Amino acid sequence: MIKAVFLDYTGTIIEEGGPDGMEMLRRCYKNSDIESMEAMLAYWWKLIKTFEAVSYKENYITEDEIVDKALEECAAKIHLKEDFQDLHRLCQRFWAYAPAFPDTKEFFERCSVPIYVISNNGLSYVEEGMRDKNLHPAGIICGDMVRAYKPHREIFLKALEVSGLCPEEVIHIGDSLTSDVEGASRAGITPVLLDRKGGKTCHGITVIHSLPEALPIIENRK
Repeated sequence: MIKAVFLDYTGTIIEEGGPDGMEMLRRCYKNSDIESMEAMLAYWWKLIKTFEAVSYKENYITEDEIVDKALEECAAKIHLKEDFQDLHRLCQRFWAYAPAFPDTKEFFERCSVPIYVISNNGLSYVEEGMRDKNLHPAGIICGDMVRAYKPHREIFLKALEVSGLCPEEVIHIGDSLTSDVEGASRAGITPVLLDRKGGKTCHGITVIHSLPEALPIIENRK
């Protein structure tokens, strides 16, 4: 029986290509040696995921600290010359003010069970993002609460603790095969893969192409 939905933030609720984030990366591309905007996008997200992967427990650092480290890496490896404080502010604005996907509001309005947002981003940014978009989750669980990022199971276990539910009583919806599908599975939670663009496959995992497609799944298992 499904009693709640755990929902990813970046790439599921908000667009990964928000204007502030894209402006930051355009400036990184224009003021570095990297060969293209596409290469800059790939390089930046690889840096972020690499730092997140090793940021765990006693080695945990915040997303703000990760951005600083990623910018330092860009300076060293692709010779980025920029105002790092200004770039960091753009990244912070992206976390809070990137636009929601068009189907997000409908999902929040029609979902008949509580929604808990799970994010690697800092709590203050996700809270501001929810206020900005007039969305009202039952709770927000972030990496800084457990000193671990997805796909580590700790963040999902914290969500279960906050919700007061068991793994079999929730589903987790997210757009990442690693962070969301693998992470939820590690905690015994049924994952649902969101693939708005099409083309992703994951054996044995339910794939949806918009958030409202999850509503019948929830209703059929209530």
